[in-house]
Amino acid sequence: MRTALRLAATSLALPLAIALAPATADAADRYVLDASHSQIVFSYDHLGYSTTYGMFSGFEGEIHFDQDDPAASSVTVSFPVRSMLTGWEARFEHFMSDDFFGAAEDELVSFVSTGIEVTGDDTALITGDLTLNEVTREVVLDARLNAAGMHPMEEREWAGFDATTTLLRSDYDLGLFAPFISDAVEVTISVEAMKAD
Repeated sequence: MRTALRLAATSLALPLAIALAPATADAADRYVLDASHSQIVFSYDHLGYSTTYGMFSGFEGEIHFDQDDPAASSVTVSFPVRSMLTGWEARFEHFMSDDFFGAAEDELVSFVSTGIEVTGDDTALITGDLTLNEVTREVVLDARLNAAGMHPMEEREWAGFDATTTLLRSDYDLGLFAPFISDAVEVTISVEAMKAD
């Protein structure tokens, strides 16, 4: 459960990553995440009875995005663990307890991309280091560029990405109650980013 929480991120994404962001500063354009339209949603199986969801939103990050050479892109995202949204205060407090995160106020989840493999006209696999619960592991985001161009209301260059991945809670020392509560956490990331001034 915690696993998801720290993500995708963003990540995922998440999380993030989400996209084909360019890595070479000279060739790539710098985009910053639109915190009001970026979110990481995670879900896990609860004892076979239900699928439980949680979310991170309002996080910050940046993408270096080169549409001509997406493989040269990069993404960096971070957010506080305690920004997790569960919809039920008792669940949030349990996640933040020593059973799971034992999270301090300033403890962060972070994702830093290390490579991008372009798989289609608007898709890519983004590999990066996810730090969650003070454990860093490599994850792969299955990402899609939704749109890139002039935002009709903001009148500036904009881009939007989606990405998915699956995390194992036990990989991040968050595996309490597995397998009764699923070790696997499904993560969905959706972000918008604006070209920086």
